[in-house]
Amino acid sequence: MTATTTICLDPKVKDKLDSLKRYSRESYGSVVERLANMALDEEPLSDDAIHGIGEALEDIKQGRLHTEDEIMEEFDLK
Repeated sequence: MTATTTICLDPKVKDKLDSLKRYSRESYGSVVERLANMALDEEPLSDDAIHGIGEALEDIKQGRLHTEDEIMEEFDLK
């Protein structure tokens, strides 16, 4: 069963919703449902992943980086 709700949108937001329609007659409800599903993370990051991201950010801050060319050369991928 569906419910009808009226919401006020800035015209720019409505234009964005229009541009996200997969086809011209798609309902706004379908567009909003698709966006809501995309926003929910079914698999949150593990503590290890979060720690790894923190380490990577610290490496970036400290300038410990390699260019794509350096990596390609190191692994003989050119």
